[in-house]
Amino acid sequence: MIIDILTLFPEAFSYLDNSILKRAKESGLLEINIHDIRDFSLDKHKKCDDYPFGGGAGMLMSVQPIYDAVNNVLTDHSKIVMPSPSGEKLSVTLAQELSKEEHLIFICGHYEGIDHRVNEIFNPLEVSIGDYVLTGGELPAMVIIDTISRFIEGVISSESLSEESFSNGLLEYPQYTRPANFMGYKVPDVLLSGNHAEVDNWRKEQSLKKTMEKRPDLLKK
Repeated sequence: MIIDILTLFPEAFSYLDNSILKRAKESGLLEINIHDIRDFSLDKHKKCDDYPFGGGAGMLMSVQPIYDAVNNVLTDHSKIVMPSPSGEKLSVTLAQELSKEEHLIFICGHYEGIDHRVNEIFNPLEVSIGDYVLTGGELPAMVIIDTISRFIEGVISSESLSEESFSNGLLEYPQYTRPANFMGYKVPDVLLSGNHAEVDNWRKEQSLKKTMEKRPDLLKK
């Protein structure tokens, strides 16, 4: 998969050069390119924002630099994604769908938002990571990219994906590692038993219990 990110703050994306995403890029499973929207501004000072018509607080990102930045990377196989509080809520299902795309273009808003003509021209898929507002689209873009990348074949083992939270509609069961006893806090005996059937049953029970306690709304679905 190829991902092109359009942003006013390219330095914000250093996180994508670490851990699992770094290995995915090095192995050729994922290509991430970051583009500074300022490079496409026709203003001599590389200005990319202006006051909103009709008044109001803050500044809006201008349509021209974004329009040219998108067209610089747009192909016949591109899907444009815009992090937005008014978008579709990010979910496992949506992430799986997006992971099948050949090319994703992320438009990261900032300040008070983006001139709505960007939406009218490109009709991007707006995606929300929660019912709150951040100072820019960079953090949501990284969250969405990280979530999508895990479903690209070869990035994460299929076993890990099948047993994590939300994969089967429930939260993941508690997990433990060495030491078996830490300051009197002990690992459940069943996990030390070597009986795989009992371990599986315990994990299913704990997954259901955890979901009932912390996210009962998932059970209603």
